[in-house]
Amino acid sequence: MNSKLDNKYILDAPENREFLKSVRDTLLSFGHQFPSPGGGSYYLGDDGTPWKDRNRETWITSRMTHVYSLGQFLGHEGSSELADAALKGLMGELHDDANGGWYAGLTCNNEILPTKQCYAHAFVILAASSGVLAGRPGAKELLDDALAVYDRFFWNEEEGLSSDTWNTEFTVCDSYRGLNANMHTVEAFLAAADVTGDEKYRVRAGRIIDQVLVWAENNNWRIPEHYSSDWVPDLDCNKEKPDDPFKPYGATPGHGIEWSRLIVQWASSYFKTSDPASAEAGKYFTAAENLFNRAIGDAWNRDGAPGICYTTDWEGNPVVHDRMHWTLCEAINTSAVLYRLTGKEQYKENYGEFMKYLDEKVLDHVNGSWFHQLDQDNNLLTTVWPGKSDLYHATQATLIPYAPIDISIAVAVKAVKC
Repeated sequence: MNSKLDNKYILDAPENREFLKSVRDTLLSFGHQFPSPGGGSYYLGDDGTPWKDRNRETWITSRMTHVYSLGQFLGHEGSSELADAALKGLMGELHDDANGGWYAGLTCNNEILPTKQCYAHAFVILAASSGVLAGRPGAKELLDDALAVYDRFFWNEEEGLSSDTWNTEFTVCDSYRGLNANMHTVEAFLAAADVTGDEKYRVRAGRIIDQVLVWAENNNWRIPEHYSSDWVPDLDCNKEKPDDPFKPYGATPGHGIEWSRLIVQWASSYFKTSDPASAEAGKYFTAAENLFNRAIGDAWNRDGAPGICYTTDWEGNPVVHDRMHWTLCEAINTSAVLYRLTGKEQYKENYGEFMKYLDEKVLDHVNGSWFHQLDQDNNLLTTVWPGKSDLYHATQATLIPYAPIDISIAVAVKAVKC
């Protein structure tokens, strides 16, 4: 371990636990103004003030439901009411009563944002699962509805993967297929399996993972993100718009890191072992290490300043040098998870470096929360993620490092295991 690091950056040091608790408390307090009168989540500005001229989106509202369900377990004052407010939005203004499912969101003038997104529906499942654990009114009905809609429109049993986007009426499915939505589907399916006891969702998560690992291994552990309707990788997608917030060009190291963590969670829960020498689970644990190490090797400290580059090309050269806060969150999470899994000091050292970078560059010590986008010199940038839209990634990054690696975070927090 780097002896120069302050104890508050070192995994398992009491000072690190206290540091994360302080960060978490600040995050939960920062987000209190998110609910609109109808329950849809306002996009939060730099100081937590709602930007009411922006859309109220389903994925953000779902994340806030999840976060304040965690807040209830943590004893954060007002969390139950805030979770209920977001649930109101998911069961009310954001729900399509005519066609089923959830709108992508609503404009500030209450106009419907067209399309039905797999990404958003996966987050509704996550939100409802956490709400059920928290005993929030209506959460069970919401979860049942969300799973039924997802099963009908997004999950493809033959392919073992999910489609990405439908029109609002669920009559036309877009030809684009993507792994971002499938990644969050894995997260949602694992939560649903943990909460409902229905193991078919854990099996489905494994089927998605198996597909992803084939593509990853064939691309030197850089995961293709974008595909045609028959799942042929489109390696040049958005080359002319490389910093797209949801469909960036090239490899996204942050997603390689996030997949790594989810693979560990799935394999350790499905095979009921966290032994790296396991004949069945071990190959998945090795793949998780390969994904993490490829992403960190390609993107961490690659351009003369600390931070993880947003995207790289297929040879690992940075394309978009901006630092997104969510990527750091996942790096914190996954380095801790891999240390728990393997005991290898390199992951503990990675964690300490990420913690130091968080404290020195990414935490907003004045207004609270985390800066969502920095340039390659770690100056504030607002071209992709202005303001501080939600708390999901950052809150989880204060909890996952001390949670069991084989269960969903809401289950772990409710059981006071982290």
